[in-house]
Amino acid sequence: MTDAKYDVLGIGNAIFDVLVHADEAFLARHGMTKGSMALIDEARAAAIYADMGPATEMSGGSGANTIAGLASLGARAAYVGKVKDDQIGRMYRHDIRAAGVTFDTVPAADGPATGCCYILVTPDGERTMNTYLGAAQNLTAADIDPAQIAAARFIYLEGYLWDPKDAKDAFVKAAAIAHDAGREVALTLSDSFCVDRYREEFLDLMRGGTVDLVFANEAELHSLYQTSDFDGALKQLREDATLGIVTRSEKGCVVVSNDGVISVPAHPIESLVDTTGAGDLFAAGFLFGLVRKTGYEMAGRLGGLAAAEVIQHIGARPQVSLKELAAQNGLKV
Repeated sequence: MTDAKYDVLGIGNAIFDVLVHADEAFLARHGMTKGSMALIDEARAAAIYADMGPATEMSGGSGANTIAGLASLGARAAYVGKVKDDQIGRMYRHDIRAAGVTFDTVPAADGPATGCCYILVTPDGERTMNTYLGAAQNLTAADIDPAQIAAARFIYLEGYLWDPKDAKDAFVKAAAIAHDAGREVALTLSDSFCVDRYREEFLDLMRGGTVDLVFANEAELHSLYQTSDFDGALKQLREDATLGIVTRSEKGCVVVSNDGVISVPAHPIESLVDTTGAGDLFAAGFLFGLVRKTGYEMAGRLGGLAAAEVIQHIGARPQVSLKELAAQNGLKV
């Protein structure tokens, strides 16, 4: 195995985030399930946007948020995702490159607009997402550069990629190239409703060795194994994945592997503002720990620190240098 040019390369839906504070009545009025991610068409996107108040707009997408977090920690990071060559797409490309991420995916010249996610943040900090995939769903296997994939130590894949058929093919192609090059492949389950849609396929990816590392939160874990028994589900995850990482909000995280089970407490926060990106940034910190070979406990602490930073402000990207924040908290690696 040759030396890696990148520490982590992420592949995901390149989505522009539109965030706004909203009350429960707004969710009810639009028939939204609080805390979920729903795929919407262009007409519904327009209807939601028209009813939203003043918004905060920024580049997003689950996998891209993770990769931006890794770059903030000091990792060599790259991203693959599809945008259109439109105004929002150009903003997206600028933002992720400005974050220190290599982003070379050729934008679409025609077809649907760059994807957008309309995120409603309720007073309790919970986020409810409505995603118009747009150009993101047109990511195909042709967008996967074998040399770039083989040059990354870890490949990080979004569960959301399993929605568009062509993106699914890109996902599988990238995983095969990575394994042929002796690299490791990580998957985030993304959302419990996403797991509901593709439970058996996700289990096949894990049990068949297409993915090595699995990130999930409690809701996703329970959905995956269709049980409310956390310990039972955790035991099953340990059997199905080489490495499983389960986030538990204020309870921290649990890491399961052949070596055993490790629990890591959450990083303390002063106030919860917006949970958007919490899992994404946790994955960034944890993967950075793996890159630096810190051990699972330190990786969990780095993940908790990154998640704590992002949930204390609006938006899913860090607003300070995570590398400096880690050093300030005695987590310099």
